[in-house]
Amino acid sequence: MDDCIFCKVAAGTSPSWKVRENEHAYAFLNINSVSRYHTLVIPKSHYVNIFDVEPQAMQQVMALTQEVSNLYRLKLGIEDIQIITNAGAAAQQTVFHWHVHIVPRSHGDDLDIQWTTYPEWRGDFDAMLESLQ
Repeated sequence: MDDCIFCKVAAGTSPSWKVRENEHAYAFLNINSVSRYHTLVIPKSHYVNIFDVEPQAMQQVMALTQEVSNLYRLKLGIEDIQIITNAGAAAQQTVFHWHVHIVPRSHGDDLDIQWTTYPEWRGDFDAMLESLQ
């Protein structure tokens, strides 16, 4: 897509700090980092989000995500990471080209990436599963 910043990054027409790439995916440091080495992994082809991406592209992106994560572990000793993808504005997706975040974490890093849990919803699990039949 002509106006997609991540398409431009993948094509090499917009600057980026490349970490690694394979035939179908590209990994680069996030300019809006929440931690050191916060990395984005994108398919080189345009897909809006996880609902849109083709299985082969997903496999390539996830393979590169694992490769970069292992690189950080080997070279930097990073043992704790979050792998995050967002689909849709309500899920905090701001660039509508599917991407995966690799977010290195450490104890006490004070990042605001936490969930509120609702154990009381366990009582709804049977009905929730029934709605999927």
